Amino acid sequence: MIDLVQEYWKSFLYTDGAGITGLAMTLWLLTASIILGFIGAIPLAIARVSIHVYLRWPVQFYTYLFRGTPLYIQLLICYTGIYSIAAVRSQPVLDTFFRDAMNCTILAFALNTCAYTTEIFAGAIRNIPYGEVEAAKAYGLSGWRMYMFVVIPSALRRALPYYSNEVILMLHSTSVAFTATIPDILKVARDANSETFLTFQAFGLAALIYLAVSFALVGFFRLAERRWLSFLGPAH
Repeated sequence: MIDLVQEYWKSFLYTDGAGITGLAMTLWLLTASIILGFIGAIPLAIARVSIHVYLRWPVQFYTYLFRGTPLYIQLLICYTGIYSIAAVRSQPVLDTFFRDAMNCTILAFALNTCAYTTEIFAGAIRNIPYGEVEAAKAYGLSGWRMYMFVVIPSALRRALPYYSNEVILMLHSTSVAFTATIPDILKVARDANSETFLTFQAFGLAALIYLAVSFALVGFFRLAERRWLSFLGPAH
């Protein structure tokens, strides 16, 4: 284990000398996909709870599609499937985008986490106490103003415990990025194992890194819950 760490610690943490690898790459994939998924999930969650079927049904189909199929298959479709379409290769912008493994990986991850986050936020919106909405209407808020100043802030705070699970699951899901030749933690561990045949040590070290990051995320979200969910009182 000591020899493995001495030889590969840089690759596991941030670089192999040629580019970003290991933990730094995993955190980049996680951050990019979570931010894109979060931004997309807010308007989609509003549409998901809409009374209008032409808004609700397309979002419902999207969330069912991406929650009902494995992320691994979604990544393969984005990485190799879409680029195999002649119409995609004939468009310069699309050709450039889907030829890049990083773009395809982040796209697949963002679409996947956005689907789960949409359902989490939609559930939080549905569970907002009716009194809060009535109070907002009493102050003259309606439409987008009510959503911006009352519904969305309240829903995001109440969704924190559930959203934290999604972020941690997304962290673990980034391990499939090696399929697209992205040098994340698991890709470094696989390379180290193939070169040294220290299987237990290589993958054990990768597991410890994932574990450490998971604990850090759990601690961060616990602090966030204390900060923004304290109004729920002792019952929380």
